[in-house]
Formats: sequence, C-alpha cells, structure tokens
Amino acid sequence: MRMSTFSVVCLAAGLMAPASARAQHGAAAAGEWRVYAGDQGSTKYSSLDQIDATNFEDLRVAWRWRSADASVDLEALRERQGPVSIRGFQVTPLMIGGTLYLSTAMYQVAAIDAGTGEVRWVYDPQVYAGGRPTHGYGSRGIAYWADDESGDERIFWGTSEGWLHAVDAKTGQPAPGFGANGRVDLTEGIPRADRGDVNYQGRNLLGVKSPPVVLRDVVVTPTIISDFVIRKEAPPGWVKGIDARTGDTRWVFRTVPQADDFGADTWLNESWRYSGNANIWPPMSADEETGYVFLPIGTPTSDYYGGHRLGDNLFAESLVAVDIETGQRMWHFQAVHHGVWDYDFPAAPNLVDITVDERPIKAIAQVSKQGFTYVFDRVTGDPVWPIEERPVETDTDLEGEVLSPTQPFPTKPPPFEYQGVGIDDLVDFTPEIRALAVEAVRNFRLGPLFTPPMLSVEGGLQGTIQRPHIAGGASWSGAAVDPETGMLYVPSENRFSVLKYYTPDPAEGGNLRYTQADFDSGTQPVLPQGLPLLKPPYSRMTAIDLNTGEHAWMQPNGDGDRLRNHPRLRDLDLPPLGGEGHGGPLLTRTLLVSALSAGGSDGGPRLVARDKATGEILGSLDLPAGAIGTPMTYLHEGAQYIALTVGGEVPELIALRLP
Repeated sequence: MRMSTFSVVCLAAGLMAPASARAQHGAAAAGEWRVYAGDQGSTKYSSLDQIDATNFEDLRVAWRWRSADASVDLEALRERQGPVSIRGFQVTPLMIGGTLYLSTAMYQVAAIDAGTGEVRWVYDPQVYAGGRPTHGYGSRGIAYWADDESGDERIFWGTSEGWLHAVDAKTGQPAPGFGANGRVDLTEGIPRADRGDVNYQGRNLLGVKSPPVVLRDVVVTPTIISDFVIRKEAPPGWVKGIDARTGDTRWVFRTVPQADDFGADTWLNESWRYSGNANIWPPMSADEETGYVFLPIGTPTSDYYGGHRLGDNLFAESLVAVDIETGQRMWHFQAVHHGVWDYDFPAAPNLVDITVDERPIKAIAQVSKQGFTYVFDRVTGDPVWPIEERPVETDTDLEGEVLSPTQPFPTKPPPFEYQGVGIDDLVDFTPEIRALAVEAVRNFRLGPLFTPPMLSVEGGLQGTIQRPHIAGGASWSGAAVDPETGMLYVPSENRFSVLKYYTPDPAEGGNLRYTQADFDSGTQPVLPQGLPLLKPPYSRMTAIDLNTGEHAWMQPNGDGDRLRNHPRLRDLDLPPLGGEGHGGPLLTRTLLVSALSAGGSDGGPRLVARDKATGEILGSLDLPAGAIGTPMTYLHEGAQYIALTVGGEVPELIALRLP
C-alpha cells in the first residue's frame, strides 16, 4: 500500500505557547525582523509601508558593511583546501532591538548597528580549521532566542564542520552553560558521521548552511550532506531537537527510519541499515500555535541512482510535521517516491490562513523543484486539493534500478514552471533557430516530468533532458506569502539538466553501480553562439491565490536584454524573455520586492518593486553589485530600511532608506 499522508491527532494543538515563543509572534509587524524569513511561518512579509510605489526609486544606500571574512587569510587556506571563496554571503539578517545579526560565508557572526552599520561585535568560530566544507563555504542565516525568565538572549547557527554554536546576543561571547563552551557536536549519535572522517573528496561528512528554527526553547538545525558520493553508505540526515538552554539533545527524528520504525519497510532489503542523506538542507518553518516544526527533507544516497535502495524510501523527499516537544511525527507527505531526479524540497514551506469554498483552513504551502505547490491543512496534513497518484514511465537502462510506477501530482494549483521537454518546447524565435534546436536534441531522450534517467553512451543516446533542472524551478530562497490576502509569490527558473553517470573506481572505495559526476557535467544539447534551447521566459515570478488554487498572474523576471542583443535576435520583435534571476522575494503591505541580475540604468543588477495585484514593475533601483541573499526590511528610529547582501571581491551587506 502506497503511504502518502499520515495524520495523528495532536492533543496539544490548542495549547498556548510559552512566553518566549509568544514574544516573537508579530515581531515583523512591530518593525523588527526576528526570524530568518520574517516569522516562524516563513511569510517574508512585513506590514511596513513607509517605502511604497511613490518613493521606491528614491531609496539610497544608508550604509555598507564589508563582510568580516575579509580578515581571513584566504591564500593560506587555499594552499590547504584548494579553491575557497567568501562570496557565499547568502544570509538574510535579523533585526532585534536596533541591532542587525548575521552570519558570513565563513560562518562568522556579527552584530551591527541597524542605523549606522557600525560593528558591535564579531565572533569567529574558525570553521576553516575544521577541514573542507561539504558543499562550499556559505551560511544562509541564524536564529535568535530570548528567555523571558533569565533575560538571556542567544544567537544560534550551525557551521560547515557540523557544530551548533550559541553566543550571547549582547556580547558575542560563547553562551555559558550551552554544550561545551557554547557549542554542540551535531555529528554525535549520527551513524557513519564520525567527526574527523571525510568523504572521498576530503570534505566533511556533515555540515550546515541554513538557519535553525527555535521554538518553545528547542533548537532544530538543518544539515547538509554530500550529494556526490561513490559509496552507498552515508550519514543519515537525522534531525535533533536541542535544548536552547543546555545544549542537551531532547529528541531525534530519524529521517531514514530504522528497524521497527514507521516507514522502514519502504527501504527494501533492509537498505535503511546503510543508506543516508535524506537530510534537511534548506530553511524550515514552524507553527507557534500547534508547536509543529515542518521539515522539508532531501533525497537519499545517492541522489541520482537507487538500485541499492529499492522501495519508496520514506522520509526522503517528504514534508514532515514533527512535534517540537517530543520529535514525534504528526503527519507526512512524500512528494517523490524512490527519487533519482534530485527533486527534494528546496525551501521552507509557507504558513498562511486561507478560505477555500467558504471553509477556513490553517494551511501550509510547499513549493518544489518540480514547479509544483503542495498545499495542506497544516494541523492534519490533509491536502487542500486532491493530489493524485499517476502512472509514470519507468523504463531505464541503469542496471538494477527499479523506479516507482506512480508519482504524486497536485490537481491545484497549476505548476508555476515548465515541466518536461518535448519538441514543441524548443525555441522557435525563427525557423532556422528551431531547426538548430531540433538537431541539438536528436540524440537525447525527451519526455514529461519524471522521465527516467538514461546512461550517456558514446556515439548513442546521450542521456535524458530533465526539466526543471536538478537545482529546481523553485530554489532555496523560496516563496513569500501575504497573510492578508493568501497570495503566494514564487520566483522560479526555466532550465534543464542532463545527468552523466559513471561507475566509481573500487580502488578509491567506490561500491555504487552508478553515480553522478557533477551538475551539468554530461554532454549537453548546445546551440551555436549561446542561443537558448528552450522557449522563454527563462525566469519568472508567479502569484498564486491559495484561496482558489489558481494563478493570479505570471511575469518574466526581466526583459532578457543581454539575450535580446544576440546577433541572431537583435532584429526580432521578442516578448520579455526573463532570465535575470530568481532571488528571494520580500513582501510589504504594498510592494513585492526582489532583485534582478540585469536591467539597471547601466545594464547591471537592480532591486525592483512590483504591484502585488498585477506583477507590474512599479520601481527599479540600481544595486552596487549582484544580490546574493533574500532582502528583509525593518523600522529603526522612525525610518524604514531594506537590507540585503551583494557581491564583490569582498561581499557586503547594504541598507537602503529614503533620504
């Protein structure tokens, strides 16, 4: 029997949250930004409206802060670890009590004056001494916690070598009484994650990029585990609930179930004994009222071949609600059975109250790499609209692979991104360009979403064209939702992948039959002179009315000026092409704000404000460099600011305000 959604009645659903949790509720409305995505429900919404359509273009840089990573001796580090970059400054800062708190690419944490950008303190955990990171250096954020009884305030974040740190928010010093000198070993108790062990590339087995969730005095931290492996054995991405005061582990949720756990029978031949990954690498969300934490769980080992782990593989590629007090699973939904496409959930789900057919629903909406939006009752886990198990193709030439005969398809909302590739999807700007595209895909397998992967064979079929790309239609920056209207805003990207498989060398420790070489390392269908293979738009913003399950509007992200000036295209009358980024959205009472990579007054990066009802761009503002993290907004001494990280040799945090 296919197991898709499982619900448990929560007796505590109506209980009042503790004072420390209630203090965070509504913080964004008060002008602060206390949680990574604005609030525990990841709305990315603020009711501030001082900045609006009439003055957005008047915004100016109030201050700039250069990343503290400029102090790291990168040349010495590169000699030890190979290529190293500090440009993964993907953080969205928090703002509490006139102070911005943020983490850098090298996991340093800083406190900055919200009005001037002056540094109050910096704490360096020296992660570079702990070996090569699993997936490059880069921290997306931190979490804040305050204890009403003691007055303690702490900043929590995980690091590239698998530690959870806590520092005093006032001083930046390690939090006394939390773990050992303010840190807890996240590898402890995790099978096959022994500290000091590395994977075959010499990288740490387990690290962290995304921010923790803190709810009811419990810290829940995501982890990141290597996707590119040569062995079937790997650490599982089990989730820990850690006491915010002491650092003690209060519970563990096993994302790869063991022995008699619910779901272990979906790992055939007891493959749960050695299989790993199924970790939570993106941000998470939580519900203060029910005390649920929502876990968007990733793919199992390996992402791209599952002949050694037959079965559906719960809880991989699932959304799971767990109780913050106990770690008990309250409900779950698996979006991909026996995944081999790397279609794990890429972002935190969005919590919002909606009304469907006159019925009020406390909802949760999870955007996906596939371009689907899965919408559930967040208390029960019941789908708001039917999600159908539909037959899919299973024919593959990867020896030993047995794919699931069905996959879940939401009936509403419609997909926000193109899915699959057929001849009609190929670019058709001119008949000549269409002919080039048809020739380019002649030796590739085409098909709908969930078309099985194929080997890349010299002189023969060169693999399956997979769309959306393995990095996803939606990405880690996720969506935003307006709690006043129930409108969900999703940035997405129209790209494809072709996977290249190989058999790893047993002499190097490999025991997988196949593994994937790297992103886009296979032979790709290529058109001359950099012409696109597929029809536009190449990125877009979509507004979805969660009360009806329908799209309200869909707009390309940018005009595609760089492509429009291509010698084969510059004389054509083309529609807006998009392709200028799909960064995270920020919502205010009147605006939808996001960053684009081009289209500024000098052709460079810009910040744009859209009309929430139509998607029309109402204002555009040049940025000093390309945006990295998702913007946030706050009120300080009567002035509204928008802050975001931007690139450069040394990346910066910039804060914008009206003159």
